[in-house]
Amino acid sequence: MPLFGNTFSPKKTPPRKSASLSNLHSLDRSTREIELGLEYGTPVMSLTGQNLKFENGMWIAESLGGTGDQRETQRLRRRNQQLEEENNLLRLKVDLLLDMLSETTAESHLMEKELEEMKNYSRRRK
Repeated sequence: MPLFGNTFSPKKTPPRKSASLSNLHSLDRSTREIELGLEYGTPVMSLTGQNLKFENGMWIAESLGGTGDQRETQRLRRRNQQLEEENNLLRLKVDLLLDMLSETTAESHLMEKELEEMKNYSRRRK
């Protein structure tokens, strides 16, 4: 039994079969369009008895009685957004008014202090 004379040579592996066993890739374009269709529709799923539909990048709940609930929800969201913007504007106005009040109060205190100093100065001169 020679140590280095006989090298190990494994058998060649047989070629692999095609990854896809589907024959759809061999169909022409028109047959593929008929078989697969161009319009897949919007994705729909059901979670805890509520149907959700994916439209315009958002999952929207489908109501069984129609789209009344969805429209009402969208209307309420818009109203909520408007109220939040109005609330932010009113907060800004309150902050501005408080700043103006502080400035006026500070000026008033300075004027009172100057007036008091002038009264003291005039008393000293007499």
